[in-house]
Amino acid sequence: MKNIANIMKDTGISDYETFGKYMAKIDLNEITPSKRKNGKLILMTAITPTPAGEGKTTTAIGLAQAFRRLNLNSGIAIREPSLGPVFGVKGGATGGGKSTVEPSDKINLIFTGDFPAISAAHNLLSAMVNNHISHGNDLNIDPKNVVFPRAIDMDDRSLRSIIVGNGNKNNGTMMMDSFVITAASEIMAIMALSRNYEDLKERLGNILVGYTYHGKPVFARDINAQGAMSALLVDALKPNMVQSVEGTPAIIHTGPFGNIAHGTSSILGDILGLQLFDYLVTEAGFGSDLGFEKFMNIFTRISNILPDSVVIVATLRGLKYHGGSIDIDHENIDSIREGFKNLLRHVNIVRGFGIIPVVTINKHKNDTDSEIRLISELLEGNNIDYALSDVYSGGSEGGIELARKVIENIDKNGNKKIKYTYDIDSDPEKKITDIAKKIYGAANVIFSNDAKKDLVKIKKHGFSKFYVCMAKTQGSISDDPSKLNNPENFDVHINKINVNSGSQFIIPILGNIMTMPGLPKKPAAENVDIDSSGNIVGLN
Repeated sequence: MKNIANIMKDTGISDYETFGKYMAKIDLNEITPSKRKNGKLILMTAITPTPAGEGKTTTAIGLAQAFRRLNLNSGIAIREPSLGPVFGVKGGATGGGKSTVEPSDKINLIFTGDFPAISAAHNLLSAMVNNHISHGNDLNIDPKNVVFPRAIDMDDRSLRSIIVGNGNKNNGTMMMDSFVITAASEIMAIMALSRNYEDLKERLGNILVGYTYHGKPVFARDINAQGAMSALLVDALKPNMVQSVEGTPAIIHTGPFGNIAHGTSSILGDILGLQLFDYLVTEAGFGSDLGFEKFMNIFTRISNILPDSVVIVATLRGLKYHGGSIDIDHENIDSIREGFKNLLRHVNIVRGFGIIPVVTINKHKNDTDSEIRLISELLEGNNIDYALSDVYSGGSEGGIELARKVIENIDKNGNKKIKYTYDIDSDPEKKITDIAKKIYGAANVIFSNDAKKDLVKIKKHGFSKFYVCMAKTQGSISDDPSKLNNPENFDVHINKINVNSGSQFIIPILGNIMTMPGLPKKPAAENVDIDSSGNIVGLN
């Protein structure tokens, strides 16, 4: 790896703070509209994720490296990994093979301390709410109607529902409470959307913490928490710079999940990247029904940044999985043909926004010539731009075909006008229904009694014009993870609707989605260790 000072010199950044030899934080003074160039933004999304993994982050990194191999000025802007998935099911989130961001072990763990700072700011607010209630409760906050949870960056199902204040009165007021994973914290979303310190502090002050005994909303500013929270987040708001394994600059900043948050890296990171690079590759969480939908309906509206090209990552193994194959490592033409329906659904979701996508087939060593020939025929038969990529094994060289296809695609999308899924001024129920029907293809949207009560509160307290950030399983286009491939004629169930007034999100909770995941029977953490020299091993 290059010393981070050399990366900074190459990009023209002078105001930064190093974290060891290979990581740095960039001062916000470096991010100004006057410095911004007209860089092109390439957004990576994917088919519905499968246990095999589709390699979206790997492809994003490999594509940026391929642009560099073509002597084009390119960079990467992706999310920070969460410790929950790192130690849970997915493992690390820094790419793979010859397309990684480095130092991957540091990035996958504590990195530059952003996640701990966000967790601390979140829990400071929780503590101040409980403290206010314990010391006289001048605001008349109803302990049974506190809606701001606590946060921890770990998968821990035992924290989904807890009791605090147990014991004598010195332990505070006994009340029900809960934890969310830090990537689902409202403060994570606020960090990803804030443009400067003033914006950050205003959004933090607008966080809804609960309601009074008379049903009046109470905000973080009412207990004067926003200043101290901002102080904890001063450094965390600064984007981080590292590099890929081939030395391509990589901005890694914030990490909201795509299934329970809005699923993309920070506005500041994208503004900086478009200022520095002619081609900036970023990604949205999970499939196009989740991160991509939220990128378009939420992120582009807040940031005024539109993608110049959208790439849908797919694997033949993933298509075989959706097509019903039990053994995805062996040739199965029929299951690819059937699973192609899932890929076509995602293509049509992207097309629905007025964008012509590029599909890339992320190659695997077990892919056969017959399978590749079939997928090529299917893509060509449906008039879909596509390219094969092999950035895992080949690094930048394996992404040349994709890079050239994306450059062609940028020209095709030059004059496209975005077609949003919903009007921001529409009734909240209609916005939710529009997403469920237009994006997921639901036949009906069923609101529970709790969700209907939540809608009444949303309208009463002036939250109706907020963006809709659906919390839904990533395992299916529907709200049921058992419905693979191309589900049809299904109902979407809205169990409740949370309000994040700092990020201006209405968050419908669909199906059995949890904002606090649990560890699997055999977590990835069991494979992580250090050697006698302190080198970290087992982070995949």
